[in-house]
Amino acid sequence: MASITVPISNTSSNEPILDNGQGVIDPDVYFQINEPPADLPEFESKLNAFVDYHKELGSKVVFITSGGTTVPLENQTVRFIDNFSNGTRGATSAEYFLEAGYAVVFMHRQNSIQPYNRHYTHSNMGFLDYLEPKEDGSVQVLTQYAAKMHKLLTKYNQAKDTNRILMLDFVTLPEYLFKLQSGSKVLARLETRAMYYLAAAVSDFFIPSQKMAEHKIQSRDGGLTLTLDQVPKFLKPLVSNWAAKGLIVSFKLETDNNLLVPKARQALTRYGHQVVIGNMLKTRKQTVTLITQHREKVLSLTPQQVENDIEIESEIIPELVRIHQNWIDSGKTE
Repeated sequence: MASITVPISNTSSNEPILDNGQGVIDPDVYFQINEPPADLPEFESKLNAFVDYHKELGSKVVFITSGGTTVPLENQTVRFIDNFSNGTRGATSAEYFLEAGYAVVFMHRQNSIQPYNRHYTHSNMGFLDYLEPKEDGSVQVLTQYAAKMHKLLTKYNQAKDTNRILMLDFVTLPEYLFKLQSGSKVLARLETRAMYYLAAAVSDFFIPSQKMAEHKIQSRDGGLTLTLDQVPKFLKPLVSNWAAKGLIVSFKLETDNNLLVPKARQALTRYGHQVVIGNMLKTRKQTVTLITQHREKVLSLTPQQVENDIEIESEIIPELVRIHQNWIDSGKTE
């Protein structure tokens, strides 16, 4: 049997220091024992230029994280643990933030759903089914889809041409965490005018690179047993250090409705940020609950809205825009 065993806690003096006796490494230690992604300098260069541009304009900027992270099982990765999220909420929200006048940093899982493209790349039809060839060698959009595609293409091009959207990507958990830290610190220059919309589905467990198999795990060795470390809670340093003046929005997904609001409030108390968006697994596309320190607000689509393909993000984003403006004006969410 092949086996990878990674102890959650360790008492050896030369092992990473653990925090508060819970067997979870400190976030700072995580960055010491894992290698940053090779493209981090390029990531930082693009983001710095984008933030400098919008700081000069006085723009409000939202940093959206979207999609799921992978957890590699080998340093030369062949196998990995994945997350089911395909980034629908993040990509949809980006469009509504753009319509609300925000500049958007869209940090997404590579090949996950993207703003505007999502209407065609993740539909029941293949993209080529929207097109028809012409005798002169050109291609045109089928008449029944042309008006909608023209409208979306116009919005997409306007966002790009006015430098109001920056597309950045990640794949693995380490990539995501290094870029979250770096990106948050860059956007911190915008102070209260930055919003952090943490919609990515981040893995809760991982294998430290120094304890990972170097090469492909061989199936001929039989079954595979994995023991994973818990990922440090990065929301706490994000709130207290990396982005202390920004408005930070996290998400809480539950399957038991009785736990939704209590766990969201627990998160607000524990991490000290401003907003939790709670959603139930089965109804997350129709109903969410916005929880702040002093208030809860349920946002729901009516059956008619659902039938007309209205998206819950059309309710979420205006509410967050209002909360963010109040944060800018007074340093309070309500």
